[in-house]
Amino acid sequence: MRKYNSSFKTAFISEEGSRLRNHDYFGFVELDKYACYVIADGITDMRDSESAKKAIEAVVSAFHNDPGIGKGKLKRYLKCANKELLRGKSYEKLKASITVVLTDYMKFRYGCAGNTRLRLYRDGRMILASSDMSLSQDMVEEDRLAKDRLAKHEERNNLYSYLGKEHFKAFISKKKKLADGDIITLYTRGIWENIDEGELSDVFSETGNDPIEECDKVEDLLLSRQPENLDNYTFAAIYIDKVFTDPNRRKRIKMIITIALVILVLALVFSVLVWLWRRDRRQKREDMEQCFANVETYIEDNNYVRAKQECEKALELAGKLRDQEAEERYNNYLVCLEAVIQADDAYDQGKYEEAGEAYLSAKVRARYADNIATVYIEDRLQRIENFEQVFNNITMGDSLLAYGSYEMAEQRYLEAKKDASAIYFTEGKQQALDALENLYEEWSAAEEEAQEQSEAQAADEAAAAELVRQGDEAYSSGDYDGAMVFYLIALEKYTKMEDTTQIAFLNKKIVALNEKQQEVEARVSEAKEFEELARVYEEEGDYEQAKLQYQYAKNIYGELNQSNKADEIQSKVDIMETKKETAEKKAEEEAKEAEKEAAEKEAEENAARSMSENNLYDR
Repeated sequence: MRKYNSSFKTAFISEEGSRLRNHDYFGFVELDKYACYVIADGITDMRDSESAKKAIEAVVSAFHNDPGIGKGKLKRYLKCANKELLRGKSYEKLKASITVVLTDYMKFRYGCAGNTRLRLYRDGRMILASSDMSLSQDMVEEDRLAKDRLAKHEERNNLYSYLGKEHFKAFISKKKKLADGDIITLYTRGIWENIDEGELSDVFSETGNDPIEECDKVEDLLLSRQPENLDNYTFAAIYIDKVFTDPNRRKRIKMIITIALVILVLALVFSVLVWLWRRDRRQKREDMEQCFANVETYIEDNNYVRAKQECEKALELAGKLRDQEAEERYNNYLVCLEAVIQADDAYDQGKYEEAGEAYLSAKVRARYADNIATVYIEDRLQRIENFEQVFNNITMGDSLLAYGSYEMAEQRYLEAKKDASAIYFTEGKQQALDALENLYEEWSAAEEEAQEQSEAQAADEAAAAELVRQGDEAYSSGDYDGAMVFYLIALEKYTKMEDTTQIAFLNKKIVALNEKQQEVEARVSEAKEFEELARVYEEEGDYEQAKLQYQYAKNIYGELNQSNKADEIQSKVDIMETKKETAEKKAEEEAKEAEKEAAEKEAEENAARSMSENNLYDR
């Protein structure tokens, strides 16, 4: 319908120039609603290359299957052409420059890759021109090359985009509205390398009604130059004598206005609803932020109960707003505030140890809540530490008092009183005063008792000195066990008298005595080993070795002044001597008996031998 109510005339020329074969192609198809015009320039040097033809056939085929002038569709047409060239079975890759024009007979869009060109003329002047995808074109745009020198520049055919490239990217234009009398021209490098833009504009400044005439004029102009090495050239002109006008345009506009009004009303209602919704959210957010600001204010005033209440409100509003970030933040604040309140309750009840642990827990929670109340928590922890110092001094004083260290206990109580007064700790100060009063009462009683004990101590010292003397005598006589008994009793007495000098002196004696006893025990153990070895030799009948081992043991007992034991071993030595003599006598008697038996046996054997010889002679 559009095609028959519009007037598009198309004509073109395409020649091989001075080449043996023409590698340029132009093709177009005009459907009822859409039309497609394609020009391609094969840039492969192969004689029989059909890259341009294959590219145009691929575009036209893709257009036929799904006509339209959308940007996505034009991209798809060009990609189909590129894939077709990449699939080409040739030792040299197929490549081509291409320009595609799509129109719905009212507007048009074009896409290009390479250096085929498009120009749009209106009222005798050019109003639109495509750009080459070449290094020379980039130099022109960067003002490094004059535009009139582009056609002869050595890099004009150095393309960065073309069909047959692996990573292909084409230029796609926006839609442009057509007008009656517009002329679209498409041409290849055989034209623009030999005819400049001004000359082409002159050709189309005054045109007739037949596009073939203008194509012929362009060809005549080209051939009049008589170029020595004329490349393939193709030139196409599309005359838009009449653009399609939609007869239902007024009805469509009226319908569009009606729909727009309905949409406007709906949009207005929706906007009001959105405005009300946003206003409600904005109010809730403002309330939430105000509640949180109140939280911070109450925290600064150390009013954590009210801060918790405001934080709960802010958290509730954050939930209604579905603000997860704010919910997480306020929840961390709330957990921290609850921990501080719990710690304060324990602190107010005088449970300082429990409060300290709770404040430490709150301090950890504060890390996730912008370190709120950190100063307050640290101050409370410092107070608790000071309180604990007061109680520790009182407790230490009590311990010292229990051991009778009155002066040191007094010092601790006085320190506790001083520390409590410095931090206005009334409870601790009163406990310190009560402890001092109790101390002075016990101290007075202890001094009276000490006077009584002083007199008894002199007697104890004399008794202890006598015990030490007796222990020394026992040690000198070798009675180490007896010496140890005297020393231990004396040590007990000196310990009761708290005579540190004598205690140290006796401890040294006891250590020396222990070492001596250990030495004696080692020697006794050695002597017992000799005794055991002697018994083994005795059982084996080696009385000489048994006697020797007993003598070793006897010598050790003699060195240790254990005369009883030495005498006992001497008796065993004597026994071994006796057993040795007995064994030797027995052995001597057995030897004599054996000699006697041997002589008798020899005599018997001789008698028997003589008798045997006599019998032999008788025979």
